[in-house]
Amino acid sequence: FDTRTGVIIMAATNRPETLDPALLRAGRFDRQVLVDRPDIKGREAIITIHSRNVKLGPNVDLKVVAGRTPGFVGADLANVVNEAALLAVRKGKSLVELSDFDEAIDRVIAGLQKKTRLINHKEKGIVSHHETGHALVTHFTEGADPVHKVSVIPRGFGALGYTMALPKEDRYLMTRDELIARIDILLGGRVAEEVVYNEVSTGAQDDLQKATDIAKRMVMEYGMSGQGQRTFSPERSTFIQSGAGPMSFQKEYSEATAEKIDAEIKTLLDDSYQRVKKLVASKKGLLMHVAKVLQEKEVLEGKELQEMIQAYELLESSPAPVANPSPVVEKTPVVDKAPDERKPNELQS
Repeated sequence: FDTRTGVIIMAATNRPETLDPALLRAGRFDRQVLVDRPDIKGREAIITIHSRNVKLGPNVDLKVVAGRTPGFVGADLANVVNEAALLAVRKGKSLVELSDFDEAIDRVIAGLQKKTRLINHKEKGIVSHHETGHALVTHFTEGADPVHKVSVIPRGFGALGYTMALPKEDRYLMTRDELIARIDILLGGRVAEEVVYNEVSTGAQDDLQKATDIAKRMVMEYGMSGQGQRTFSPERSTFIQSGAGPMSFQKEYSEATAEKIDAEIKTLLDDSYQRVKKLVASKKGLLMHVAKVLQEKEVLEGKELQEMIQAYELLESSPAPVANPSPVVEKTPVVDKAPDERKPNELQS
């Protein structure tokens, strides 16, 4: 390079913790710019840029689309716009409508619909009750995000259904109660299967994995357990700092502490399971009703679900009609009188 020419070298990574410290010394890659996931305003601006060459329908509000895509990055949002445009073209539309954006978001989150996949009646019933369990626990859990959609249409690789809840606003912190609420919601599907069929299936594998991960983080990283205000996360060491090889782990606690951590995680999950089982058992009639409708329609929007729950609860709370009693007619008993007790005009001739 010419010493009189300024050269700026830029690099990007999404795993900064794995970089060799020698690369980050002064004079090298010493300036770091964090590009975080966009908030709702950022997502709206990104969608506006990607949709400037797309003809949008009058009912399309990009702010609404941005609100339905929390956690999406720029590439995801570009994919949503492209998918929505393709869906509109396949349906012969001249404008992209909000329904096209909804279907595109579902595709990005859960994958393509597998309408050709045949599911027998029994398995479809299990999936319907499983997803309804998620939806009802979400609805009746205080502080949970509202249900946006419940579906039993297979999507992607192995997903036989899904329940989508959308946050009302972007969140950056979560309390202990909110994390426990998420565990409750994740266990709602497995509990619904047990309450209805008195047995469980393999459909809850992903839910159990996520619930365990949340409970593990609560104990080991967030200090939300009886193990005190400390973390138990293992430190990652680079290949220069340790002779055990790259990305080696070093446990900072004893085996006795590890047993306590396992016990804390188990307690969180067991308490949540029993709490959800009590809730679902008390709403079993509602669960059966909603699952039957879901099995027939295959998709329920959040508004439809709320209306069904309200109508069912109103019907349950209203007193049973009482049949009108037939009028009681009192009859005067006829008493035979002795001849000497009769009145003069009652004497027979």
